[in-house]
Amino acid sequence: MILHLKEEVQNNTVACSECFCDHGLQLTAVNIGIEDNEICPNCKSTVGKKLSLNQLEEVAYHFFVYGSFIFCDYGAFPEIQFNNYQETSITINDNLKKDIRIFEESLGIGLFYYGPRAWMYGDIEPLNDLLDPDKRNKVIKRIIQEYPNIKITQNDSPLYRIRKGENLTYNSKYFDSPPDQFLGSGRLDSKGFPVLYTSSDLELCIHEMRAALEDELYVATLIPEGSLNFLDLSIILKENESITDFESLDIAVNMLFLAGKHAYEITHEISLAAKNAGYDGIVYPSYFSNARKGLMPHQALVYGISNRRIPQFQTIEHSKVAQNIAIFGRPILEGKVKVHSINKLMLTKVSYNYLLGAVNEEE
Repeated sequence: MILHLKEEVQNNTVACSECFCDHGLQLTAVNIGIEDNEICPNCKSTVGKKLSLNQLEEVAYHFFVYGSFIFCDYGAFPEIQFNNYQETSITINDNLKKDIRIFEESLGIGLFYYGPRAWMYGDIEPLNDLLDPDKRNKVIKRIIQEYPNIKITQNDSPLYRIRKGENLTYNSKYFDSPPDQFLGSGRLDSKGFPVLYTSSDLELCIHEMRAALEDELYVATLIPEGSLNFLDLSIILKENESITDFESLDIAVNMLFLAGKHAYEITHEISLAAKNAGYDGIVYPSYFSNARKGLMPHQALVYGISNRRIPQFQTIEHSKVAQNIAIFGRPILEGKVKVHSINKLMLTKVSYNYLLGAVNEEE
């Protein structure tokens, strides 16, 4: 937004964290600003974290845009946006009104309520068809046909499976897919169709377990016996350049796996279709991908399909996905996977990254 300014001007200090009245905005500025004892040209403080124009714009994005995201059944969108063309029109408290003047005067911006594009909250043709039981099978067939397969062997990174319970013995059977009475509550398993959920990311496994400090946890390290064939839904799907955000199967599938339990009816059917197509399992984006990678909420939705289509950005976009690996059946019992080792696991530290955002003033 301020790229037209010379680099030295962009990097000059224009404000600091002490300039702001709102405490959440102060904390955001502290996280983004830099230590510097120079006098702030705005508030004359020497102790505040100093902000250049670039950093001040970053503060605005974090607090007002990313901090205002509204999450929908599928997708999400920021309630607030800003640009150089509109005047500020959001309804906020008096402290924030004072703070916003700093952004208005330094960046020349106005903050306004954003009218999201419909695809951002799930109005995408393939996703709408997946939600319709009469049209679902056609899209699921496309998913099976258009997404690639990936082989996982004993030479790849080991897979992890965590169990929660008291005094689990050193017995591999406890780390196989859940017993029949527990089937149907996960993203891909259903009644009569067991699925073993794993990941090569141990920290992701811990979070997927919703583990608490008092839990007695055990982790099994799993290694495939031979080569297993997976449907890879974690990739960026290559689509025709004429496909828009409203038509993209790539974005629809990504939203589906970042959605909550209301999406399970659909993902159960995808899982069964993959099994019937001869796959041993599915690699898919974890629901916690954004949190695991430390990303802004639904960051891809700010840019749409463009970053997922431009070749030089695709590697970056793919690196933002935290992968889960689901194996059909009872692979330990069936000899598809062997338990290499079992260890007790104890949590020693919990840490959170977070965003703070503006709250609308009641009229």
